[in-house]
Amino acid sequence: MSTPVAPISRLYRVPAELGAARVLPGAPARLVIAAAEAPEWGLADERRLGYFAGADAEGIVDALRDAGLRGRGGAGFPAHVKWRGVADAPGPTVVVANGHEGEPASAKDRWLLTRRPHLVLDGLLLAARVVGADRAVVYASAADSVAATARAIADVTAAGLVPPGVSLEIFRTADGYVAGEETSAVRAINGGPALPLAKPPRPFESGVDKRPTLVSNVETLAHAAWIARHGAAAFRSVGTAGSAGTALFTLTGAGMAGAVVEAPLGTTVGELFAAAGATLREPTGLLMGGWFGGMLTGDLTGLRCAHAEVAAAGSGLGCAAITALGPDDDVLAVAAELGGWYAAESSRQCGVCRNGTQAISTTLTAMRDGDTHPEHREKLARWGTTLPGRGACAFLDGAATLARSVAADLTTARHH
Repeated sequence: MSTPVAPISRLYRVPAELGAARVLPGAPARLVIAAAEAPEWGLADERRLGYFAGADAEGIVDALRDAGLRGRGGAGFPAHVKWRGVADAPGPTVVVANGHEGEPASAKDRWLLTRRPHLVLDGLLLAARVVGADRAVVYASAADSVAATARAIADVTAAGLVPPGVSLEIFRTADGYVAGEETSAVRAINGGPALPLAKPPRPFESGVDKRPTLVSNVETLAHAAWIARHGAAAFRSVGTAGSAGTALFTLTGAGMAGAVVEAPLGTTVGELFAAAGATLREPTGLLMGGWFGGMLTGDLTGLRCAHAEVAAAGSGLGCAAITALGPDDDVLAVAAELGGWYAAESSRQCGVCRNGTQAISTTLTAMRDGDTHPEHREKLARWGTTLPGRGACAFLDGAATLARSVAADLTTARHH
């Protein structure tokens, strides 16, 4: 995954074929284990590691709380709160493993579903037992993820590991960024388009089949299975106080085709890229949290990748995808292309999102093309503070973050 490539645009995307993931030297290998890269790795191997042992659902929510597990899908919400909310709901419920990876700079969910799909299923079935679900769904779009997960479901079913009364299935969704939003997943599984719904109600109140639904990222579920096997204290033995455990980071830029690296939260940007075999030569900026966290300029190799530290720097950890920009990257041109991507990916259900993303794209394009009118920076700064929270989903928030970061940094920092 470290073969140098020439990007087809100024935006770096993960490759269609994933190479072997890596582990930060000296760090524990929890999700990324070398043996899982072999095609023959399967259910029997996971069972030898102690998974599918039918962990007692009692106390699991408290264990997730004590472990400090935060969602790995983007928002970083405490996992135990979501699980508790659905577990306390009356009547039958539904659990959804969200493996749709619409973020073009992220590959960690696809790595999990193609290398360790059984581990994800162990976490999903654990969640089903905890919240009392009679339906468990894996939601994904990439062809290799879907195929590997379907085989794993067949394995688990044939081995008699699906709890009685629980339906375990896979749902293949459409491509597109917003298809991964949790209400998009609910809407698609219910037979509609994979587009966001207005809230309330939220899925934990009324989701799939109008039942309380837990939608959890596949990496979150894999960590939950690990915690059930090894305990909360072991999980917290690495990471930071506010960002416990390890995470799967997807790294692009810096002359690489892309790499997935498991490392403790709190690891620096420089350490992550070094683990991937890359050298950050004259770094000029970062895209943090994939394409959703705006742009940070300057040499940030020492930035610690934990929720609080990245937020303090003006961005978000998100799905832990990081793109490094260097001296050959024109950061304003990159920003303009990002703006165009936002305008194209908007579901166009909300007028404020349709118009806001288009206005941001048009303004960034004008700035890239040399229009230095001060009004552009003023408009971006205004949109960056007035647009968040105004759409049916958080997609517009990402475009606003981009606008805000450009207004703050990039108009005075052009790199060719």
